[in-house]
Amino acid sequence: MPDERDVVLVIGAGPVGLVATASLISHGIPAKLIEATEDLAQDLRASTFHPPTLDFLNKLGIAKKLVEQGLICRTWQFRDRKNGTIATFDVSLLEGETDFPFRLQCEQWKLTAALRDYIEKHPDGELITNTKAEMVGQNDKSVWVSAKKVDGSVKKFKGRFLIGTDGARSIVRKSIGAKFDGMTIPEIFLVLSTNFHYEKAISDLANIAYISDPNEWLVLLRTLSLWRVLLPTNPDHTEDFIMAPENVEKRLQAVVPSSAPYEVVHKTAYKVHERVASKYVEGRIFLAGDAAHINNPLGGMGMNGGIHDAVNLVEKLTKVWHGAPLETMGRYERQRRKVAIETVQTQALKNRAILNAKDATQRLAYHSELREIVSDRKKHKEYVMKSAMITSLRELEKVD
Repeated sequence: MPDERDVVLVIGAGPVGLVATASLISHGIPAKLIEATEDLAQDLRASTFHPPTLDFLNKLGIAKKLVEQGLICRTWQFRDRKNGTIATFDVSLLEGETDFPFRLQCEQWKLTAALRDYIEKHPDGELITNTKAEMVGQNDKSVWVSAKKVDGSVKKFKGRFLIGTDGARSIVRKSIGAKFDGMTIPEIFLVLSTNFHYEKAISDLANIAYISDPNEWLVLLRTLSLWRVLLPTNPDHTEDFIMAPENVEKRLQAVVPSSAPYEVVHKTAYKVHERVASKYVEGRIFLAGDAAHINNPLGGMGMNGGIHDAVNLVEKLTKVWHGAPLETMGRYERQRRKVAIETVQTQALKNRAILNAKDATQRLAYHSELREIVSDRKKHKEYVMKSAMITSLRELEKVD
């Protein structure tokens, strides 16, 4: 590694921090990635990769590895819980617009493993674990991070720039005085992973299905090894009640009755927020991913949007590293905040509204609109371009 100050510091080794770090070193910029935990997360978390995300990862030589380890999904659906398929969207309509005209269902930890390997093998990359960033600061020439090791000792890191990818409770975001206004979704999201074969039990089921119902909507997502079931849950219930095996079994039996008990491989319940930081840039410090914006997972835009942040940020930071004015980073903020507010949050909230609609007239209107879209090839492709996040990326070029 070069002089300790002649690096970019990245805080938080989730997918966004890992992509930012890998992108930096691929552009010849030394980077240190600082992570609080002993090892990188191995749980399931996000699983949907949109086409442009794979295009970005392909530049790092990682996309094909993920495709080999994942499930290629060329269609996805909106369904009604009682009446079946409403509309099936064909992602292969994106042929010619992307090298990956499909959604990929692949567990997030497979991406983090591939990126970690990339960083650790690169002479300009360094991953530092068991080190929790507690304070950050800057002057007109450099940045610093004060971090605590597991033995209680404090270590200080210095660099030219700092990227905060340290999640929804970001220390970096707080350090630059950014507000994180927004809303909390009323229901808790319960995610259950099971070996049950929904594709055999439900006729004409796509590997990705958003299922509307006035009483209890749900989402079914398939990976190579299992199905994930997302269910909205009463926030008045305690976590112990929500996660109790007998209650989990009851919820799953209500989705599809099974003569044998469901085998639940993994389960988690969490509150969902819709928030965007008031600023992404403060001097030499930048935010990306959940540190900058969080949203509900309906549409798979959270991790993907964060990765798009990282790529956009590094593209501009590379210019600054080589002499462009620091003000160049202002365009990163203008572009990516626009996407977070106008695309990611808007689409995620619209998806929830479609699934959660209770009024019969409103439900019929949503369903008719979706059927009309898929029946018209031009509208169909435009919808898929938008839902795959390609449209928002192209429109960014209009933002100065």
